[in-house]
Amino acid sequence: MILVNTDYITGKELEMLSIVKGSTIRAKHLGNDILSGLKTLVGGELHAYVEMIDEARAIATKRMVQEAETMGADAVINIRYSTSAVMQGAAEILAYGTAVKFK
Repeated sequence: MILVNTDYITGKELEMLSIVKGSTIRAKHLGNDILSGLKTLVGGELHAYVEMIDEARAIATKRMVQEAETMGADAVINIRYSTSAVMQGAAEILAYGTAVKFK
């Protein structure tokens, strides 16, 4: 499966199938939240949150690819990511794009 954030794939003629998406909702771990709160006092990267968001993006991408595969897609183009707070301490990561077949 080819994944790109452009609306084309060089050398390929594309047949658009449908928009596909994948999402996950992640909540902060209380222990990490307390440690990160302390870290904001002195500055620096919040490693626990970086890992959480990276994992969430990977899960959302995997779910998007699975949806594309069920349609028989060869690729997903124009991939985008979105993050939104769904409640205090929890965020949704959404991956979406257009599933395509090669002609």
